[in-house]
Amino acid sequence: MVILLPAIYPELCVSGDAGIILVGGYNIVFLTVLLADCYGRITLERLRLAVFDCDGTLVDSQHSIVHAMEVAFDFHGFDAPNPSAVRRIIGLPLVKAIGILAPESDIADHPEVAETYKSTFRDMRASGDVHEPLFQGVRETISALVEGGWLLGIATGKAMRGLVATLEPYDLLECFVTRQTADIAQGKPHPEMLNRAMADTGTDADLTVMIGDTTYDMEMARNAGTKSVGVTWGYHLPDELDAAGAHIVINEFGALPDALESLTEGKT
Repeated sequence: MVILLPAIYPELCVSGDAGIILVGGYNIVFLTVLLADCYGRITLERLRLAVFDCDGTLVDSQHSIVHAMEVAFDFHGFDAPNPSAVRRIIGLPLVKAIGILAPESDIADHPEVAETYKSTFRDMRASGDVHEPLFQGVRETISALVEGGWLLGIATGKAMRGLVATLEPYDLLECFVTRQTADIAQGKPHPEMLNRAMADTGTDADLTVMIGDTTYDMEMARNAGTKSVGVTWGYHLPDELDAAGAHIVINEFGALPDALESLTEGKT
């Protein structure tokens, strides 16, 4: 049997002989093109899901995030946050992150600071001042994982609008069949984003792996009962990732396929 998509769309019906998918409410031509771009054909086995963090894992967005946070803090009369402190909160829900950066401030002000941060970031993006380069090896590794039969997902502290704006210029968005963002699910380290990703794709926790650069990613994986891979090119230290429960920590993107295979070997 050939399947182009796991059960992330409603009313899924698969014809085993023809490999035809009928999906209520969706255009079948669009659906086929959407998946063929990154997935081609996926054989009917237990599905494996690799869920990626975005900031600090796929893209290096630290400088843009730090600048937008500095602007927001200044607008509200807060002391400028330390850049290293800003890097450490990347991935957390925004209001929670602001509370960590400004512990002496009035908690009632934090949502307004968050809105200023978001509007600042939108203005920066509109003027071409947001820089979020891909880390080395991202494209090649994603291609290798897709060819190896992995489903790919995203679990990020970004809002959906921000995620789309980040990945669309690289033509990578369609490679991720489940996209979990902070505006539709509870933020890290709560397990909701991973739980939703597994529900979307019909995958089990023992064949799901979270890949991220922060302790929040590792803690979310632990809370959801999945495996986790920590990456050292982001914003938290390798020892911190180990302590937070990372099953494997890697130093380069190209090491990811082997790491994922070792965590799921013999389970499909």
